[in-house]
Amino acid sequence: MKDVEVGRDSGLKVTTLNVNGLRSALRKGLVDWAAREEPDVLLLQEVRADPMPDALAHLGYQGAWFPAQKAGYSGVAVLSQHPLEDVRTGMAHAEMDAEGRVVSAVVRGVRFVSVYLPSGSSGPERQGFKDRVLGDFQTWTDALLAEGRPVVIGGDYNVAHREVDLKNWRGNQKNSGFLPHEREWMTRHLASGLTDTHRACLGEQTEYTWWSNRANAYTNNVGWRIDYLLASGVDVRDVRVGRDARLSDHAPLSGSVRRGVAGTPAGEGPVR
Repeated sequence: MKDVEVGRDSGLKVTTLNVNGLRSALRKGLVDWAAREEPDVLLLQEVRADPMPDALAHLGYQGAWFPAQKAGYSGVAVLSQHPLEDVRTGMAHAEMDAEGRVVSAVVRGVRFVSVYLPSGSSGPERQGFKDRVLGDFQTWTDALLAEGRPVVIGGDYNVAHREVDLKNWRGNQKNSGFLPHEREWMTRHLASGLTDTHRACLGEQTEYTWWSNRANAYTNNVGWRIDYLLASGVDVRDVRVGRDARLSDHAPLSGSVRRGVAGTPAGEGPVR
């Protein structure tokens, strides 16, 4: 395991990724990617499994897993090259916890949260579920931030916040993921004390994190930015989207976590 402290002169590399099935991502090269990129902390969503694969364990990762009650569905994980402390699963929300959508752990004094918020695209019933979850997740987040510990939340929110966050925003204003009330919720979520590190580092640069498998969306870069690294009480630098990784229909989103003010622009490199 690496010997890294989170301080002003060193950092932890964190990556969030919806793997769309861990076994599938392993077949597509997740282990080789992790060996090359060397993230200290991996926040995974839609793992659809709970045992640590030997290949990742051999790279030095230990894990906190929260699978769904339904086999082969949803599930989240926090993997780390460093000891995991105070692991917490779920958020005392029976509906959401049954689907394995939130897990967190403390690594080097920072609480890392892996979250997979539901999609509402299948119909009104799931949209109603999503809306309930958004409200309860905000309550849970408020309580977490009130603890005063530095926090990094990474995951698939299934919400594009602004017009710049998806290619065809005009045609999606009535679709789940870009509904006005979802976007308003995201604004309130950020205002509660979280920095959208992607925007803080990259400004208005258009970088998507998910592409539909239909209509050559990836090739034509018809994407959505629905995966986030949000921070409170830490500075997350050098944020970037690994568009070419092709480990799933989502791209890995990575950043370097340091103590300080969240959202220092990328390109400055480590603090010396």
